[in-house]
Amino acid sequence: MKKFLIALLPFLFYACASLPRFSSEKQIPPTEKKYFDRENLSNYNNYPVLESVEGIASYYADKYHGRITYNGEVYDMNGISAAHQTYPMETIIRVTNLSNNKSIILRINDRMPYWKDRIIDLSLGTARELDFVEKGLTKVRIDVLKWGEGKK
Repeated sequence: MKKFLIALLPFLFYACASLPRFSSEKQIPPTEKKYFDRENLSNYNNYPVLESVEGIASYYADKYHGRITYNGEVYDMNGISAAHQTYPMETIIRVTNLSNNKSIILRINDRMPYWKDRIIDLSLGTARELDFVEKGLTKVRIDVLKWGEGKK
């Protein structure tokens, strides 16, 4: 039995040796992260309002920063974006903070969980633009300027 174990020892060492995890022969390029260019959203400023709703907005930040949004983009908490429960992805909206009349045009690119009294979740960057970061919540009006054709 002792001779068998001694003969088996080199095979055990070989089996436990670490091997390269990835082959360098065929490199697969990393997938490119998607970001949205907001430059053309100001073109929607004079579009007719298709639907208006009022309610409470909140914002989301650190916990989701760098994660992939519902439509496949990378969430940037300092960027301008919005999550809605039901509006189709890529819907263009104007959000107006009703406490100070500041507004911004942006598009829906994420989904939000159901909150009893909230109608939209905005990025931290959007909350800064609308000036409600300290409050955390604010009453807003959402004006739909163009319905999205993205996934629902």
